[in-house]
Order: sequence, then structure tokens, then C-alpha cells
Amino acid sequence: MQSPIAIETVDINKILQTLPHRYPFLLIDKVIDIREDHSGIGIKNVTMNEPVFQGHFPERPVFPGVLVIEGMAQTAGVIGILSAGNGIQPRAVYFLTIDKCKFRKPVLPGDTIEYHMRNTSRRKTMWWFHGEAKVNGVVVAEADVGAMLTD
Repeated sequence: MQSPIAIETVDINKILQTLPHRYPFLLIDKVIDIREDHSGIGIKNVTMNEPVFQGHFPERPVFPGVLVIEGMAQTAGVIGILSAGNGIQPRAVYFLTIDKCKFRKPVLPGDTIEYHMRNTSRRKTMWWFHGEAKVNGVVVAEADVGAMLTD
């Protein structure tokens, strides 16, 4: 049995080539430890300079949970697109599902979120991942997300 192909680190330049998202909606800074289409870890450095903190919430800034889940989906998108192979990059990745979503702790400015994504299923161009968002090794959110790659 052949061991999985490892892509050690995907930096911001490669993410920009891979995903269509741009500031302020690009929610990952890099992806590390990609193991073929099986797993990878997205990294997001949360800073007080992000526009979302102007309104969520000015007196007690909390990174919105929905953006944490979007960061999971973007990480899964990078893993899926880069492992699609054949030198053909899909034109778009569409979010299909969010299931079993749970928020455990707030994410604050200064935190670094690690999106631990693991592929649970794949059918043709549809992919499903289980994700855990962690800050300092503690799970702050988890969800199952699905996406579809299109050419």
C-alpha cells in the first residue's frame, strides 16, 4: 500500500491561487500538514484589526462563530482542490452542508485558530469533512461540512 502524499505547507500565495476568496472574506492564512485528500490543518491568526470587530462586539470583541465555520470550509476547499490532481483546478467550490455544528468557547482577538479537517466521505465531486476548530489545543467549535467542486 502506498503512503499518502504529504504537502507540508500551503502559504497565503498558494491559497490565493487556489480559492476565489479575498479580503475581508479570506479566513485562513495557511494550511499545514495536508495528507492527500484525507486531512489538513488551516491556520487563522485573529487580530483586532479585522473589520468584523467594528460591530461584533465593539466593547467585547468576539470572532463570529459563522466565520469559524467558514474557515473550516475554506480549509476543506484547499485540501479538496489541491488533491483533485490532473493539473485541472476547479472553477468554484460550493458549500453544500453544515451538520452537527457546536460552538464551545468564544474566539477572541489575539487567538490563533487551527482548523483540523478530516475527510469523512467523497462521492465524485462532492466532499464531506469533519472539522474541529482549536485555540491553544482546546476545541472551540466543531462541525461536519460538505462541499462540491465544479469545473
